Amino acid sequence: MSTSVESTTERSADEVNEEIRALWLRSGGTLSVAQREEYQRLVLEWAQAAPQQANAA
Repeated sequence: MSTSVESTTERSADEVNEEIRALWLRSGGTLSVAQREEYQRLVLEWAQAAPQQANAA
């Protein structure tokens, strides 16, 4: 049995961002410990799903 929190289907960055926004709305702007853990997981998922941009120097 896997203990991974990653889902089997990959979501787009927009889908994950929508969930992050909903989390903040539900929390009223202050995250509980459990909500912070969910937020951190979502941000990591969002970063993996977001298109990578080359740095313009």
